Amino acid sequence: MGRKEISYNQSMENILYAPWRDEYVTNQKIEGCVFCHISENADNDTTLHVLYTDKYCFIVMNRYPYTPGHFMIIPHKHTDALENLDSETWLHMSALAQKGVKLLKEGLNAQGVNIGMNLGKAAGAGIAEHIHMHLVPRWERDTNFITAIGKTRVYSTDFDKIYEKILNLMPKYLP
Repeated sequence: MGRKEISYNQSMENILYAPWRDEYVTNQKIEGCVFCHISENADNDTTLHVLYTDKYCFIVMNRYPYTPGHFMIIPHKHTDALENLDSETWLHMSALAQKGVKLLKEGLNAQGVNIGMNLGKAAGAGIAEHIHMHLVPRWERDTNFITAIGKTRVYSTDFDKIYEKILNLMPKYLP
């Protein structure tokens, strides 16, 4: 069987440009649950890109976002089972999601928002051991799932700039 020649255009179709992922490869790996590490290290909130915290939950930027402004609402309680989360925390997460959607629509001019939870590895959870809710801002004609099925590169905006913008908006939406 001979080698298959790949033209420049074909090879470039499979590349996703995501400069923020460089830290994923070069940073020291956190041992144990990454979300518990964030919850237990409030003195590192800026470094860990925490946007908000209270007695039930915290909100953190997704370091590997689908779109700029993608953040997660995470209970402090370590559990992989939504059905085992106390109702008070779940209702609080839902209230934070409502306020988060408003922030994304008004503060980032998102035209829509995807909200989702992947419960368990089989459901696609990247961090299956600790439940978390994603809020993903969307815009008409944005990248959608083009990176997965459209074989097109996506260039992201600066992660830290978006983090600072949302962090500055938080007091208005989550006083």
